[in-house]
Amino acid sequence: MSRVAKNPIPIPAGVEVSLASGSISIKGPLGSLTQSLYSHVSVTQADGSILVADAGNTNESHAMSGTTRALLANMVLGVTKGFERKLTLVGVGYRAQAQGNKLNLTLGFSHPVEHMMPEGIKVETPTQTEVVIKGMDKQMVGQVAADVRAYRKPEPYKGKGVRYADEVVVRKETKKK
Repeated sequence: MSRVAKNPIPIPAGVEVSLASGSISIKGPLGSLTQSLYSHVSVTQADGSILVADAGNTNESHAMSGTTRALLANMVLGVTKGFERKLTLVGVGYRAQAQGNKLNLTLGFSHPVEHMMPEGIKVETPTQTEVVIKGMDKQMVGQVAADVRAYRKPEPYKGKGVRYADEVVVRKETKKK
């Protein structure tokens, strides 16, 4: 069995876990998430924690037991605290403005860019050059942040573009005559 899968997932107060055949549902203060389970992985609930074990004896079931444990731990963390990703806009005239579930971006194109947020994702703009994407599904938060960043990736010469707040852009030296 995977070393990751051997660790039990503690269930905090206010979180309900319901196991059904082939899926698990976790409900907390921020909402509810559901995940389908791999057939060769067994998930049990005991003593206020979730236990993951591989039911088969193959390399694939060993790997999937660790993956399943990580997914379930992220689900528990998501329904209690949630996840967020911060983006920074670098460039003259680059601005962002959140309007409900829509993000309006001015990124130096001849037209403004509008990005609609999917269900369960909230967007905030504390300043005109900062974007904070929040949600309870870690994969979805990361995917939305990657989609927004893809509109104008940071370029290596001036560093202009949309970047993650913790991203380091390696700058290149300009061409000499």
